[in-house]
Amino acid sequence: MPSFVTHTVLNQVPPLEDYSLFETDPALREAAVREGAGAWLGDLGAHGAWLGRAQTLAAGVDANRYPPRLQAYDRTGHRIDHVDFHPAWQLLMSGIVARGLHSRAWVQPVPGAQVARAAAYLMQGQVEAGTLCPTTMTFAAVPLLQREPAGVIDYTGDWLPALYSREFDGADAPLAGKRGALIGMGLTEKQGGSDLRAVTTRAAPMGAIGRGCAYLLVGHKWFFSVPQADAHLVLAQTDEGLGCFLVPRWIPEGPRNAVRIRRLKDKLGNHSNASAEVEFEDAWGVMVGEPGRGLAVLLEMAATTRLDCVLGSAALLRQALVQSLHHACHRQAFGKPLLAQPLMRNVLGDLALESEAAQALALRLARAVDERGDASAR
Repeated sequence: MPSFVTHTVLNQVPPLEDYSLFETDPALREAAVREGAGAWLGDLGAHGAWLGRAQTLAAGVDANRYPPRLQAYDRTGHRIDHVDFHPAWQLLMSGIVARGLHSRAWVQPVPGAQVARAAAYLMQGQVEAGTLCPTTMTFAAVPLLQREPAGVIDYTGDWLPALYSREFDGADAPLAGKRGALIGMGLTEKQGGSDLRAVTTRAAPMGAIGRGCAYLLVGHKWFFSVPQADAHLVLAQTDEGLGCFLVPRWIPEGPRNAVRIRRLKDKLGNHSNASAEVEFEDAWGVMVGEPGRGLAVLLEMAATTRLDCVLGSAALLRQALVQSLHHACHRQAFGKPLLAQPLMRNVLGDLALESEAAQALALRLARAVDERGDASAR
């Protein structure tokens, strides 16, 4: 029986893999040194090499090809509100936490730490963007919790050591049984959208009122970031005004908290990352910050994430440029590589200029955070 060859593949581009995102980006290296992160070049080089491995790049693809799934009940009918992730997500998050992108710059606030973290985050975003959400939420929560008076946060468990940990632990378990922790955020409601003063979720005190005291929350959130996180900072109404509450997935020394995941959001992008709609059925939480100042606390947390929004956008620009250059080097048209065609070089030059400008601005902003040491620098 004759063999058939339908076609021979010619003039196609090989995969871009097993390269260093840092060593192949002179603009990023120069910006890191210029903005004060020269001492971290070794760490950044190692991170860039890990991100460029074929295995890591494949994990970025798989994490989005196989998105998280909600498992509301276990096989015996117990309510568990569990979000199940593909192993690719676990691999990517393990790399992020091992390199401290979620907290290290606050734990070791030496000059250049924020810039080094920004450069690493920018590279991370070129490989997979969904994992940036739990990273930035946790990163933004740490300085808020660091400012709480002694004993306030300890009331809900040993949170700061868990957030400082460099081990990713995706288990759905009480804090005491975990090697590390992540934080999410709950602000938006159906009726309010960006009008955060219109939230209807109520928090009733279980006894004493105020900072560090326990409350029970009843209400909902239309967009609950990182529903699998070990705790969330949540905005709710009290008799004293809007309050911020640390709401853990598990009540300290008690059962699973009554935060019910109604569904995962069906999103246009960001598929690897879970976002949810939830309802609070007397969910246990402890007040963070002063009574009536919850909106100010959570807006500061949101402001801290803004630098990461800049970095994430710059990451997408950079990866678009990298893929375009790789394609233009290997693809031929009219007898020459695309890179040798004058009009194509003009297009690629414009892309390179925009990408390098975005990186320069992003790392300059990170230096401002290094110099000021708080979200007000943004």
